[in-house]
Amino acid sequence: MATRQGLDSNITNRLGADHQEIFFAVKAEFDTSTIALWSGLEDLTIDGLAYTGAGALMTISDVEESTELKSSGITIVITGMDSTILTYALEEHYQNRPLTVMMGYTMGGANESAGTLILFKGRMTTLSINDTPEGATITLDAENRLVDLSRPSHYRYTKESQNYLYPNDVGLNRVSLLQDKEIVWGKKSDAVGGGGNNGNNGGGTNYLDEYGR
Repeated sequence: MATRQGLDSNITNRLGADHQEIFFAVKAEFDTSTIALWSGLEDLTIDGLAYTGAGALMTISDVEESTELKSSGITIVITGMDSTILTYALEEHYQNRPLTVMMGYTMGGANESAGTLILFKGRMTTLSINDTPEGATITLDAENRLVDLSRPSHYRYTKESQNYLYPNDVGLNRVSLLQDKEIVWGKKSDAVGGGGNNGNNGGGTNYLDEYGR
């Protein structure tokens, strides 16, 4: 991991230290606000954003890294948090909203970040709630955007698809005319045979005649 791109000097120095205080942080960006939690206690500020301490109430599944171009999802489980988290789970739109999972190091065991690196960045896909007398358990699944590579696209190289994405674009307005268009490429030939008209092979429209030289 020390050779991973994007690591600042604070992280690389900590990787070589004999004693390390590691923490994990999760940032879920909803439409109205952002939920930020970390694996320690009390509050921790990362890049100007206050992360609420969840301690052992938050668990994160293994993060898989691969040299292959594929998507590996992640699961976050939050247990026994206050009603604020539950309200977001019940009322907010969560699908396709950004989710970031970070690993970092604290300064001397204090609630101060010495540096972080992004372990996972993707979009929330499913959210389930298991409500029991002991409290609510929220399970949140997220996928990397690479998962889109395995999904079929509903867009086509047509005028309709292009206008849906870019209403003022006319680049594909005449693409339907090319479906049955016959174009004879090249100069006229005086060779005998082929049944052509005026020397055109096959009797098709000569590109040079129709569109000019």
